[in-house]
Amino acid sequence: MESPSNQTVPSVAFRTVIITIACLWLTYFILATVRWEVLAIGFSSQMFKLRVISVLAGIPVTLVFWALLRLFDARPLWAKAVAALILALPISVLLAQINTYIFAEMDPIIEEYVYKNQPDSAVGLDTEAAPGQKDDWSDPTKNEGDLLGWDEQYSGIKRENEGPFGAYAALTELAFSRYFMMLAWASLYFALVAVSHVRVAERREQEFRNAAKAAELRSLRYQVNPHFLFNTLNSLSALVMTGKAERAERMIQTISRFYRHSLADEPTSDVRLDDEFDLQRLYLDIEAVRFPDRLRTDLDLPPELADARVPGMILQPLIENSVKYAVSPLNRPVTITVSAREEFDRLVITVSDDGPGAPEGNSPGFGIGLANVRDRLEARFGQDVVLTSGPEPGGYKSEIRIPLTRNG
Repeated sequence: MESPSNQTVPSVAFRTVIITIACLWLTYFILATVRWEVLAIGFSSQMFKLRVISVLAGIPVTLVFWALLRLFDARPLWAKAVAALILALPISVLLAQINTYIFAEMDPIIEEYVYKNQPDSAVGLDTEAAPGQKDDWSDPTKNEGDLLGWDEQYSGIKRENEGPFGAYAALTELAFSRYFMMLAWASLYFALVAVSHVRVAERREQEFRNAAKAAELRSLRYQVNPHFLFNTLNSLSALVMTGKAERAERMIQTISRFYRHSLADEPTSDVRLDDEFDLQRLYLDIEAVRFPDRLRTDLDLPPELADARVPGMILQPLIENSVKYAVSPLNRPVTITVSAREEFDRLVITVSDDGPGAPEGNSPGFGIGLANVRDRLEARFGQDVVLTSGPEPGGYKSEIRIPLTRNG
């Protein structure tokens, strides 16, 4: 199994960035449009068109802001904050300049409208025209105080006669509002970056957890093979030393098929239940060479459970225990039965024998085999497994209950 992959610096998907920027400018567009209509200044259609142009121009500028911010994705939070505060300044000034340029054509139109439609009595003025005398709104130099009082109701309308610093003041005010707008979006972006960091950390943790689990399964699986190999080599040596060459040759061939079969699968993967039964049938054939007159076998696998999935060689320690503690010490025939059945969407596999029962003195080898099976099942299925083992009338039985899973 490959080691957990080295993760690159977490980043927010470009599609997500585009969506957040579009939502930002759409919100601005809606609020600005509603504000203009509430103020009832007029020129709605012209302003609507220019506002659309302003928004379309603001989106690529915000993308430039994002391209600069993403350079700080892997930096600490304080560095992100400082970067946002500094980078938002030139971006907001640029947005203000663009906005001023786009709406420049409306300034003289709105100014002319203001002068032509100013009421006789300006809002907020304490002075009045002399009786019988009407204010002259056609002259921009007259009644300037009245005009200013009316115009203050509509912030953002540029006046050419506000003095040499009037345009800069309006630009500064506009840039100031865009500055906080960019900071708000930067906060959202860095929040998404933080979420991305969390997801990458969770993914990396899961990869290491899977790697550890696979290593545990592999270790437990490899505990089976050497133990079995030790027993079979001892048996083979005994056959050779006693001159039983034909039985030794048959055992070697069976061992070869057994290992070819068992090593064909990845140690941590599940196998079909019929493959597991075939593998154990080969093992029992090997042991039958040692105990030709004492070992009897009965393997019962219903066809509908042939494609059920189980950890490879999970039955090996249980059958080895039956051979070692039931067949080996007795001089009479002993039957080892391996069967499978389904109960309430669970797979139940039983290994039993009609031997003497549990070994006396609680043999360490007997407990190691059961512990190996239990550890492998728990590593594979968690706590959703049941392994029972104990004597029964006329013998000994071990039973496995695991979730029933199938091919595909």
